[in-house]
Amino acid sequence: MGKIVFMFPGQGAQYVGMGKDFYDSFACSKETFDKANEVLDIDVKKLCFEENEDINITEYTQAAMVTASVAILKKIEEMGLKPDLTAGLSLGEYCALVASDVMSFEDAVKVVRQRGILMQDTVPAGEGAMSAVLGMKKEAIEAVLPDVEGIVTIANYNCPGQIVISGESKAVAEAGEALKEAGAKRVLPLKVSGPFHSPMLKPAGEKLLDVLADVEVDDPTVPYVSNTTAELITSNDQVKELLGRQVYSSVCWEQSIEKMIADGADTFVEIGPGKTLCGFMRKIDRSVKAINIAKVEDLEKLKEIM
Repeated sequence: MGKIVFMFPGQGAQYVGMGKDFYDSFACSKETFDKANEVLDIDVKKLCFEENEDINITEYTQAAMVTASVAILKKIEEMGLKPDLTAGLSLGEYCALVASDVMSFEDAVKVVRQRGILMQDTVPAGEGAMSAVLGMKKEAIEAVLPDVEGIVTIANYNCPGQIVISGESKAVAEAGEALKEAGAKRVLPLKVSGPFHSPMLKPAGEKLLDVLADVEVDDPTVPYVSNTTAELITSNDQVKELLGRQVYSSVCWEQSIEKMIADGADTFVEIGPGKTLCGFMRKIDRSVKAINIAKVEDLEKLKEIM
């Protein structure tokens, strides 16, 4: 058997009720939610478990997502399954850092709370936008964007046929029209509160470095893949710098998955709400195994790989 990857979803996979069955069923998961409420200025349990509008607002979403995903991770660890590599899509990288023992959960959730506020507040509402570009090769998209006036860049290389662009609202709209003319099947505007993973968020990334200044980061006990470089990280030298850059750089998810497969990974376990990453896996490489653990009943799937 090849290497096992623990991978964690990013913002957008959240929903009311996420992690509730784990909280109700397992002491280690309950402890994760309790810890989040202790160290944060918001009620994460209420955010995750009770109907509310805040769960989709960036400054709240990020802490809620990381808490729910790590609560599930703790149960999987308790069952005795260990990864050989970890990775997370954008925000999910903080869960990968917890799984690789680079950062404590308490520090990770405190950092993402600040990260969410910085990302929410850096660009005034309405000035930035993001769109998903479907059915077009990344090289073709990369060829069109430089001709568009204003700031618009690739935010996410999710999988073949699904790329996300980000930047100034007008430039993103113009790029969408240009991409459709150049052969994109569809361009879908995303309901987001800012131009994430674009140069417009550079001030947020730089301020995040101040937040990270006093946070202890250790060498990974298992390598993790940085979204920003799609490279395996095996020491703590670059961790903070890469997390700062990640806020305003492209998320190289497809490239990250390819890197791990080249490194011998053949089993991918998506830990956290939804199953977005398993969907991407089917388009990146169908030959590897991918399972998602979002609900307590999903733990049954782990029997296949333990």
